[in-house]
Amino acid sequence: MRLAFVLNNWFPYGGLQRDLVKVVNACKDRADITIYCMTWEGEALPNAETVLVPVRSLSRTTQRQQFADYILSNVSGKFDKVLGFNRMPGLDYYFAADTCFAEKSYSERGWWYRQTPRAKQYLAFEAAVFGPDSQTKILLLSPSQREEYTRHYHTPAHRLQDLPPGIGRDHMATPEASQIRADFRKEFGIADAELLVLQVGSSFATKGVSRALRAIAALPPALKKHTQFFLVGHDNPSPWLREAESLGVANFQVFAGRNDIPRWMQGADLLLHPSIHESAGMVLLEAIVAGLPVLTTANCGYAFYVERAEAGIVCPEPFEQHNLNAELVKMLESDRSTWKRNGIRYGQEHNLYSMPEAVARILLDGDQH
Repeated sequence: MRLAFVLNNWFPYGGLQRDLVKVVNACKDRADITIYCMTWEGEALPNAETVLVPVRSLSRTTQRQQFADYILSNVSGKFDKVLGFNRMPGLDYYFAADTCFAEKSYSERGWWYRQTPRAKQYLAFEAAVFGPDSQTKILLLSPSQREEYTRHYHTPAHRLQDLPPGIGRDHMATPEASQIRADFRKEFGIADAELLVLQVGSSFATKGVSRALRAIAALPPALKKHTQFFLVGHDNPSPWLREAESLGVANFQVFAGRNDIPRWMQGADLLLHPSIHESAGMVLLEAIVAGLPVLTTANCGYAFYVERAEAGIVCPEPFEQHNLNAELVKMLESDRSTWKRNGIRYGQEHNLYSMPEAVARILLDGDQH
């Protein structure tokens, strides 16, 4: 079988990009895979051919249109299945890693926002995937997506399919967790009496880094003095370092994306993830199974897992900064061992790992409704 995977841009540490790698690995033994994208950072994947589509414009809106036109003309209908990781016309399947753009446009923004070229394009591409006249089948990551997309586009139910989560089992706590934690904290000079708050994720603005920094800044002086904040992800660190300085957050460091996040989760005391909007939030599950207590926001698609596992606290919507501030103090001053044990047990008792295999079955063996 010949499969085409389509996404706008590739970089090593994005959540969507990591999902693509997992799906490629799940399909590689039974299919020839070609990946189409506009840009590629880092090494090529060993189990797939990569095609860089030429786009010639300084405008990102025009670039996306040129890319979509290329896919429609040169890829759609020429493979057994075309799976898109970004919304655009001509897809057989769409891996719904993005939040509903129509929900944001109509619920959070004024009419003028929907008149911009970017918004018009995003809405048109989303309608090409979810609209009632489309044939694209959608692979959903969280229950909230089904409600939002159905409400805005009246997408027929037979085209929507729910996926289980698909985190790596390497995030699960092991018997060596205590030694991993000790080694990590020694490497970074974190004393036993200090607290380490960790945030992981690319695109720092949408991940709520400003919210996190304000919450750290609002800690009581004695607690703030003994709390370090590490941010790990793919983005420009300069604006966030400047914001931290303006807020008086001194114990703050930004690290580029990396492959050893399970070790960082063992070394930390809390995962802080106050995302502004997120369709899933795989990092929440990764923290849960690692035994790292989580503080997040309700609009993350996977936030309900934090509540089900009783592995942390979810700040309700609409978001209020003072709520996040208070919950951060509460969690840092609490005995976090119960949250830790609950998360580890939940990861052992529930299927949070099989998404790549589920996508492979759908693509290679047909829909599993």
